[in-house]
Parts: sequence; structure tokens; C-alpha cells
Amino acid sequence: MRIQLSSDSPLAIDADLLVVGIASTSKRSVDVDKIDRALGGSLADWWKDEGFEAKPGQVSKLPARGRIKARWVVFVGIGGKDAVADARGLAHAATKASSRQKSAALVLSEVNVESVRAAAEALATGAYEYTTYKTGDRKPKGGLSKAFLVGADPKSSELKAALKAGKVVAEAVNLARDLVNAPPNDLHPVTFADIFREEAEKLGLPTTVWGKKELEKAGMNLFLAVNRGSAIEPRMVHVAYEPEGATQKVAFVGKGLTFDSGGLCIKPPKSMDTMKCDMAGAAATVGIVLAAAKLKLPVAVHAIIGCTENMTGAAAYRPGDVFTSLDGKTVEIINTDAEGRLVLADVLAWTRDTLAPDLIIDHATLTGACMVALGNYRAALYTADDELAKAYDAAAGAADEKFWRMPLDEDLRSTLDSSIADLKHVGGPYGGSITAALFLKEFVGKSRWMHLDIAGPAFLDGSHGRMPRGGTGFGVATAVRYLESLAGA
Repeated sequence: MRIQLSSDSPLAIDADLLVVGIASTSKRSVDVDKIDRALGGSLADWWKDEGFEAKPGQVSKLPARGRIKARWVVFVGIGGKDAVADARGLAHAATKASSRQKSAALVLSEVNVESVRAAAEALATGAYEYTTYKTGDRKPKGGLSKAFLVGADPKSSELKAALKAGKVVAEAVNLARDLVNAPPNDLHPVTFADIFREEAEKLGLPTTVWGKKELEKAGMNLFLAVNRGSAIEPRMVHVAYEPEGATQKVAFVGKGLTFDSGGLCIKPPKSMDTMKCDMAGAAATVGIVLAAAKLKLPVAVHAIIGCTENMTGAAAYRPGDVFTSLDGKTVEIINTDAEGRLVLADVLAWTRDTLAPDLIIDHATLTGACMVALGNYRAALYTADDELAKAYDAAAGAADEKFWRMPLDEDLRSTLDSSIADLKHVGGPYGGSITAALFLKEFVGKSRWMHLDIAGPAFLDGSHGRMPRGGTGFGVATAVRYLESLAGA
């Protein structure tokens, strides 16, 4: 989507839609009064007939009939107390109000760096549709392709930078969505690795791709165990963004199960039909490093994804098997459907030893237990570092994503004890999201580390607020905000 700053008057800007926010708790703005007069003073009667009360998210759309330059006027209920939240709401409503309209002009309640960035991001993500496999007349014909932010000085370097940041983050979020939404027959470990490499090479980022032979040579036996039942080779991809002068190094690790059948502990059909989304952590990791590079953040960012399928082939791993991890710990397999933590264990250990970053953050659609605890719209955050948890929570607030800090409860660690190996990879019947995090903790050593279980908000059966149906790209925006906070520290 093309998004521009514009100093034109709301009455004079040439767009299909003029989108204006109005709050029920405050006086109408000067812009609303001017539009009302231009339309013949009919707004009050129109809204009364429609039942429009300017409640947040409520929309009233009416034809301008040539009285102003825009063809339609869309009034959107906003809270009126938070200009950034209002900008997001206005932008998202604009994308949903368009049917055959291609352009929209947004009148922000307050023009500043944060509101411009929020509007740009919400416009580009709100207009998102996954149409790759639609053909002929089935392809959507509507949707915005151009937008103006009215009252924003196009000569302002600060506003232009904010606009760019919003667009870059949105592009990264939408790429993650595309990856998650892609069908698993086309997006498998090999093609996923190829896409990541191609995107990274466009930006000149050094990229290393490991196949089965390299994983075997390294001794990543937990990762390889998950892959044993698949006819498609696994891949581990490492992309490095290392700007000159960077004093901090953050490594993002992503779980990349391009399809999870559950292995021999096979999932029921209803639980399997969306398991193409089990690589959403890896998709977010891709988006994060690409956004960091495009924004030229002064922080070194490494992205490492472990990709495989978990299938039921003749060589599939079994409950009761024991494998030796990359860092030497032996692990007894309990449930082959708890495969993501095995892949992550080896990738985390590799990241710890090979890159020695200042911080490791992993994103993973790891447990159903997390969804039971927190629902579909909030991710779990695990770390022993109070300062890190506080900083990431602030970043999530700025990105408008929801996390909840969960305890790394050492009282549950004993449930991972095995009678025949160093540890089991599954604990007892309770606290499943916690014991999964405790298992991962075994493979990060003394590294500063945070685990994000994004199983709930990474993929939705239906749209919710600004999150679309299917892949949401959850986690990308918060990570970028966090990296920006490090850059400014």
C-alpha cells in the first residue's frame, strides 16, 4: 500500500474515502464541524437515523455527493483519550470500510510521530488479505491501495521516519502472515529456508542454511528425531544483521514446524487441520530480522530457525526412545506431539555456544496449555530476568500486542526427571506451558533468555479486533519495539 503525508485540507483532498474520528465523550472537532457544514448540516439527523453514537469502533459511512472532494465520508467512533490508539482504530476502520474504494484520507485526531507510525502500520496490516491461491473472479476486487494522512507535514523528517517505520513493521508482519497462511505442501522446510535466504540476500545479510548432513555432523539429535518420520529434509537457517558499531547482540530463535501431525502420538483430525501454523514462531523470527535490517537499527540481530515436519513415517521416533542432545544431555521421549521443544533445545544450545549473544529470545507455538491458561489473544512470557520482562512489556504496549508473564516455577522441575535418562521432555499433567519452558531452560545455560509461547494469538479461526483470521504475524511488532528501546538506551 502507498501511504503519504498530506498537508491538504480534509475538504479538498482527492480520495475515495475521507475517514474522520469522532469521540462520544468530547466535543466535535473543528474538522467534523467543517465537514458537517459542507454536507448541509445533516450529520445529526443522519446519525440519529443510523443509531450512530460514536462508540469506539462504530462506523457511519455516507456519500459526499460532490459537496467535498472525497466521494464518501466515513466517521469512526474513537476513545478520544489516546491519540495513538485512535490512529490505529481509524486506520483499521478505513481498510474495512472500503469495498470498491481504492484510496482513503485519514484525519488523525492528533498528528505526531507515534500516531503517524501507528496509522501507517494499521493501514498496511489492516488491508492484508491472503490471496495467493485465489483465481479468476474469486480474487478480491476491493481493498485500499493508497492512503493519505491528512494534516501531516510531508516535509517533516521526523514524520517521514515514523511513516517509514510503520510501513516496514507492517511489511514484516504481513510477510510472517503469508508464511503462516501458506499451505504445507508448498511451504515445507526446504522452501521455507529458500524464502528466508532469498529475503535476507535482498538486504545483503549473511545467511547459512544447514541440511540434514550438517545437523547430523553437529550432533543435533533431538532436532533430527522429530524429522525422522518425514520424507522432507529438515533445515536450520541462520541470518545475521550486524551493523557497524553495534554494542549489543540479540539472537531470536523460532520454532519452524511446517506441519505437525503429532507423530506416532497422532493428533485427532480436528486438531491437525491448522497445523501448518506451527511454524509461526519461525515466521515471526524472519520478520524481526528483516525489519531490523530495513530500519538500520544499531543492534546486532541474529535470527535462527529450526524447520521440520513431524510426521508418522516408518522411521518416526517413538515414546520411550532416548536421544542425546547437542549439548550432551540425554532426553527420554514421552509424547511425540511435544516435538517443538526438542527442535528448540538443539537450536538454543547451538545459538548459546556458537553466537554467545547478550540475549536469546525464542518465539514458539509451543503448548495448548498456554492457550488454556491465557486464551487466544495473549501470549505467555517466561524469563527469570525482571528487568527484561518489564522492558518487553513496555515494548508490547507500544506495539499493541498482549503478553502475560508466567512463572518459571522450579517446584515443577522434578516432573521432568527421568528414571533412565538425564531428563524427560514432558512433565506431569499440570502446568504444561511452564514445564515446557523449564525444559527449554535446560539448554540455554547461563544465557540471558526469554521464551515466548505464542500458541494462542499466532493463528486465529476468526478475526479479532485488528488481528485477521489465520496467521497474524504476532510478535514481530513487539520485538522491533524492544530492539528500538535497546538502540535508544
